[in-house]
Amino acid sequence: MALKVAIQMDPIEHIDFDGDSSFMLGLEAERRGYSLIHYLAKDLSFRDGRVLARARSLRLRYERGNHYTLGDPALIDLAEMDVVLMRQDPPFDMAYITATHILQHIHPKTLVVNNPVAVRNAPEKLYVTHFDGVMPPTLISSDMEAIKTFREEHGDIILKPLFGNGGAGVFRLRPDDENLGSLLEMFTKLSREPVIVQRYLPEVRQGDKRIILIDGRPVGAVNRVPAAGEARSNMHVGGRPEKSMLTDREREICDIIGPHLKREGLIFVGIDVIGGYLTEINVTSPTGIQQINRFDGVQIEAEIWDAIEDALKRRVLA
Repeated sequence: MALKVAIQMDPIEHIDFDGDSSFMLGLEAERRGYSLIHYLAKDLSFRDGRVLARARSLRLRYERGNHYTLGDPALIDLAEMDVVLMRQDPPFDMAYITATHILQHIHPKTLVVNNPVAVRNAPEKLYVTHFDGVMPPTLISSDMEAIKTFREEHGDIILKPLFGNGGAGVFRLRPDDENLGSLLEMFTKLSREPVIVQRYLPEVRQGDKRIILIDGRPVGAVNRVPAAGEARSNMHVGGRPEKSMLTDREREICDIIGPHLKREGLIFVGIDVIGGYLTEINVTSPTGIQQINRFDGVQIEAEIWDAIEDALKRRVLA
């Protein structure tokens, strides 16, 4: 296929060269002979029934410090593209939700990956609640008394913003910690949204596993071990990646959620598992393929494009 591909993402000049998954998807697209354009979410417009983006042609190279070339900006009708990769990073806020509404106008005639309707309906920490038997003990609430009762029951807890990302605002509160009230006041001032409270999982010291699923099928995993003195395993706060295989329990979790992901058009998904519990389903701009590629000697980006091509063929035959 000679596809025309638009990548809606953050500024290409600021990517993490050693970890960015969008970069790898773009490189593989070029290897297949696809043409690429790049634009930011703020460059997206809806006018008189058309979805437009002020975009620039994009060329990529696996060359540190010289990894991209952008052309001159031009107004592009995204209905003329074959594929749009929705790859800007969260937060999952109203700007993100608005982008899904706009892109919905061209999907599926132009295939948006992931399906913007499904993305809108799948905020990462809430989406998990729709699957039985996979989450750790969890409370989502703004009710101080409910939160205190949950803490009394479980003692050691994790408190985090419901729509946060990248480990920002995640706190571990041991049973003797006196900061719960102050933290809840802080969250209340920052946002009207409930918070998410979970039983602390000591297994996180052995790692928080990122598992990549393509069309609902697990294709690889990387374990992320938190740094000493850190409750978060995110790589940008010092988490250490390790080679990992899937356990029977992790395959069971994938079997539970996989058919739903495929049915909803969520082609590229990253889930987080700690101690046999599913904590997040990342459908916005999942990462991890570079680390898995290095450890396992695979090319997950090629498998993702194979799945996208299959989706395009099914659309034609439908």
